[in-house]
Amino acid sequence: MEIPLETVALFSLKLAYEADGQSPILRDDLVMGDYQRDVFEFLVRKGDLNTIKAKLDECIDLAMDAIGGADSPMGRELQKLALGLQQAHSLEQLNAPLLMLQNYLKDIL
Repeated sequence: MEIPLETVALFSLKLAYEADGQSPILRDDLVMGDYQRDVFEFLVRKGDLNTIKAKLDECIDLAMDAIGGADSPMGRELQKLALGLQQAHSLEQLNAPLLMLQNYLKDIL
């Protein structure tokens, strides 16, 4: 589960901060400090669903701003996928919406 969590964060931060013609944001960049795989691995081991959701919300908010907000077509879809994450009551329930969000972010990059 840690890899999809890190990937969602990476794709969201790429949308928010990566500009054409500049170096791409990579997993080991400073901007990824709070969203790296080992951070998520620790949270998953602790079963800290609320902190995981909060970290994902931070990333989704950045991505939402980058794509024009919740009123844009892509923003409405992102909002719908984010709602699926928030409705998860366990780490197991987080898997399916997390993968859908990961795939969506990958597609819009």
